[in-house]
Amino acid sequence: MVNRKMTWFDYANIVFLSVLSLSMLYPFIYMMAVSLSDSAAVLRNEVTIFPKGFSLSTYKAVLSDINVLRGYRNTILYVVLGTAIAIALTALTAYPLSRKGLIFGKSVTLMIVFTMLFSGGMIPTFLVVRSLGIMDTIWAMVLPGALSAWFLFVMRTFFMGIPNELIESGKMDGLNDFGVLLRIVLPLSKPALATIGLFVAVAIWNNFMSALLYLRSENLFPLQVIIRRLLETGLLTGQMNGGDEEMVDQGLKFTTIMVGTLPILMVYPFLQKYFVKGVLIGSVKG
Repeated sequence: MVNRKMTWFDYANIVFLSVLSLSMLYPFIYMMAVSLSDSAAVLRNEVTIFPKGFSLSTYKAVLSDINVLRGYRNTILYVVLGTAIAIALTALTAYPLSRKGLIFGKSVTLMIVFTMLFSGGMIPTFLVVRSLGIMDTIWAMVLPGALSAWFLFVMRTFFMGIPNELIESGKMDGLNDFGVLLRIVLPLSKPALATIGLFVAVAIWNNFMSALLYLRSENLFPLQVIIRRLLETGLLTGQMNGGDEEMVDQGLKFTTIMVGTLPILMVYPFLQKYFVKGVLIGSVKG
């Protein structure tokens, strides 16, 4: 291994990326500190990056609110169901398109590319959802965006990188196309599956626009709609006893944001090794 001498560009790059990283981390750290601080310390503007007068009162208020708990339940359901459907549809569509000799394969691929350049828009999509009769149901949150053309081509490119000899050997052993996909292709595609699954899960977790368009029942609202309502109205302020109402409202807002953000952030470390590999291979190979 050759040791390269660091240049001024390397030092400048380190400083720039460090400042950029700190600028992104500071708002998150500040919200965490405020959410864990005593109400009086927040009111006196004493909180910087460390909590003042450690308190979990806002977390108790948020996590005991029935709307937040219901939003958590709905969001987890949408994420699990939506991610599973998206991965299944993507794999089932990408695999045949990755095989040479597929009848009308190029024509279908061009049609999918066309949808990446031109889309119907919000109103036609709303009309389709309504005509399917899935308005105000959980399916309105998971089906409209279940198949992404971009993720489809990432998965297709990854499948094309799998040696054809493995697929032929599976068919010689008596496997049909579904057997080859389930027993050979998918086990070798864990990086691509984890990458697409993470992107889809984060998108569904942060999705509130679909809820505003397609849901009417509050029992189906995801967590992000509850957070949005709290940020606009301070809905939980009445549950707190004592302290300044404006300050308590701010603490509750930050706490709710933390409660809505931390779970999806905790998933990433478990998928990181697959995530990096899947992005690189699925994007440039083939």
